[in-house]
Amino acid sequence: MAIIAKKIQDNKTKAIGELKDSFSKANDFIFTEYRGLTVEQITSLRKQLRTKNVDYKVVKNNFAKIAFTQMSTPDVSSYLVGPTAVAITPKDANEVAKIFFEFLKEVPALKVKGALIGDTVYDAAKTEAFSKLPGRMELISMLMSVMNGPARNLVSAMNDIPSRLVRTVKAVADKKGA
Repeated sequence: MAIIAKKIQDNKTKAIGELKDSFSKANDFIFTEYRGLTVEQITSLRKQLRTKNVDYKVVKNNFAKIAFTQMSTPDVSSYLVGPTAVAITPKDANEVAKIFFEFLKEVPALKVKGALIGDTVYDAAKTEAFSKLPGRMELISMLMSVMNGPARNLVSAMNDIPSRLVRTVKAVADKKGA
């Protein structure tokens, strides 16, 4: 549980409010430990995450705990220990998790601690399994492919009848011409 001081300091209250505002813009969060990464590596990771409109913030753990508590989310305090950066994901958390695990192959210093996807808390292993699932756009394309199959078969069957007739008439004409 977060430690709440008896004397409320305005700058800390403001920092928690700003953190809560940025957290409220998303439903999904991925918690990472960035210890051991160089500035260039973090910059590269942030650049990749920006393509998915993800905000990657280094957070003060106590402030983040208070912000998550005020937002009435499931308990994620076990992930807010040590140096923590949070990927604030407005949509397609699956794609963001894929970015992290691809980056992890190149830079093993990065550690994915866990994730909060919707109202479900995932540990690192479940987050990795989540990253291996097909993304939203892939699922939509699979669905569209399945939905187009019967229509495509109907069109080819309907097209087959006139083409058979044409081939038969041509064969008869060739036979009579010879």
